[in-house]
Amino acid sequence: MLTHLRPYAGSGVMRSEHRLTRPQQYASVYDKGSSFTSDLLVIRVLPNDLPISRYGFSINKRVGNAVIRNRIKRRLREIMRVTALVPSMDIVFIVRPAAAGMGYAGMKKAVESLLSRAGLINEAEKTGK
Repeated sequence: MLTHLRPYAGSGVMRSEHRLTRPQQYASVYDKGSSFTSDLLVIRVLPNDLPISRYGFSINKRVGNAVIRNRIKRRLREIMRVTALVPSMDIVFIVRPAAAGMGYAGMKKAVESLLSRAGLINEAEKTGK
């Protein structure tokens, strides 16, 4: 079914195959995944059997109103679009209320720090090799 998948980083458009779309997918990552935290975000990571990495966002209403939550999701999607990830991982980003006041640069730094700590950044694509 998912034989036509291509890497997301640098491909321009986020395809639906790169998203966690079902509640069961989120529940699996929450239950069995490893956790990495910062002041702005928590990521939960779980290996999958696919040739790509997939991710989803969890943003509680405590973070802010719909405008703020959607702005954060747009920023996170763009950060993930330009970040080369190792394949075969499911990632859930859980946004903390402190992220509401953070700009793109600060959010990108926090995401890259967490992904690096989790060992999810694909160094070969990052260096252009």
